Amino acid sequence: MEASRQAPASRMRADARRNQAALLDAAAAAFVAAGVDVPVREIAQRAGVGVATIYRHFPTRADLIVAVYRHQVEACAAAGPDLLTKSESHSEALAQWIDLFVDFLVTKHGLAQALQSNDDSFAGLHAFFLEQLVPACAQLLAAAASAGEAREDLDAYEVLRAVGNLCVGAQGDARYNPRRVVGFLLAGLRPG
Repeated sequence: MEASRQAPASRMRADARRNQAALLDAAAAAFVAAGVDVPVREIAQRAGVGVATIYRHFPTRADLIVAVYRHQVEACAAAGPDLLTKSESHSEALAQWIDLFVDFLVTKHGLAQALQSNDDSFAGLHAFFLEQLVPACAQLLAAAASAGEAREDLDAYEVLRAVGNLCVGAQGDARYNPRRVVGFLLAGLRPG
């Protein structure tokens, strides 16, 4: 049934993939600005499409939330190899990727609560998150360690968990800057 709702990315035309990515980016921006309960018409306005277009691709709000989440996880994971090739050092690539991960975590107004609901649409998203992001982080950690820029005993899952825990509750507390605290963690990843 899920396959009938949404064509796999590999079978979609390039322009359809771009349009869907633009719609998901617009939905993500709307979620950040107003939470996951933002009216669909606001998402449609941001995306420059009709409300019917959104419902054609994502029949329920849960379908849209899942698609946005998966899209952002995939983008975060894909950024790792790109940063390794474009950054001046592997530790810089790691720091930039962790910064993207922090962005992902702290901009999810209401998403965490939605994902913890009893809606079956959200089942499996945590596993998807780990399947995508743990290998991306591990690749960056290994590159930094092999260059002598990070400790060799680092575990990607533990690093992601630590960053995630430092970002919990960042919304609504003006005195707490998760980026600053994550910077302390990054400093601790350096060798001896």
